[in-house]
Amino acid sequence: MRNFRAWDIYTDGMEFVKDIYLLTKELPKEEIYGLSSQIRRAVISIVNNMAEGAAKSSSKDFNRFLEMSLGSAFEVETLLKIIQDLDYGDTETIRQLIEKVKSLERRINAFIQKIKKEDINV
Repeated sequence: MRNFRAWDIYTDGMEFVKDIYLLTKELPKEEIYGLSSQIRRAVISIVNNMAEGAAKSSSKDFNRFLEMSLGSAFEVETLLKIIQDLDYGDTETIRQLIEKVKSLERRINAFIQKIKKEDINV
């Protein structure tokens, strides 16, 4: 079993969850069941899939959960761009959040590549 709690990418992801929750508090009330709900589910899925994947015994299964985490990060990026295009929220805050999620995407992808490489070397 892997210790996901010690990973920087996981702790950064947890901080990002907080950032998204703060953003969604500022969205129009009519978006509570739309954009707010969708982006909250997607951002939680990023860290949930890391944690769930860490419990998997095979690298193949672990990798699959990391790929789902990456997919959720891409979903969050898309939703942030929609929020940006609709002029919801502070422009600079949204820009910073897009940069944060892109960083998470790169790091998750690097983690996936590392797991794949280790699997080949075993």
